[in-house]
Amino acid sequence: MQLLADYFPLLLFFIAFKWQGIFVATGVAIAASVVQIAWMRWQRGRVEVVHWLSFVIIAVFGGATLLLHDEVFIKWKPTVLYLLFGGVLAVGRLGFGRNLLSYLMKGIVLPEAVWVRLTWAWVAFFACMAAVNWYVAFHFSTETWVNFKVWGGIGLFLAFALVQGLWLSRHMPEEAS
Repeated sequence: MQLLADYFPLLLFFIAFKWQGIFVATGVAIAASVVQIAWMRWQRGRVEVVHWLSFVIIAVFGGATLLLHDEVFIKWKPTVLYLLFGGVLAVGRLGFGRNLLSYLMKGIVLPEAVWVRLTWAWVAFFACMAAVNWYVAFHFSTETWVNFKVWGGIGLFLAFALVQGLWLSRHMPEEAS
């Protein structure tokens, strides 16, 4: 259910794009993000920082797209979001000596060296995703970009998370039987 809630605005964006084009899809994504934030607030009583950041970025870049009637702004949104996520992880590690992933994944116990490697792997992944989104957005058609943003982005995230999960399973302490 959490996965559906996380990807709700993106899936509605995709459907609206196929139905009515980029500008309607952008408006739908903004509205869906508002609904997502409200639902999380009502359901859990709080909204994660990740969702607030995503909402602010879709509101700013999507708003600029609609206001200026220029799709270039919405195409920048994923690149900016990926760079922001990677930047936050890097600054947390370099500037404050913290592994923010260990905070986000509270229930997992790992050695400090593993958290460091995991953090840098995610920083690199976000940087690569930002670069790939930028490349697809500005070298291919809008339809190709939307398809990549939805299906390619989700697929790459799931594949990377699966590889990370397999790698992490080697480093997790075994439970007593």
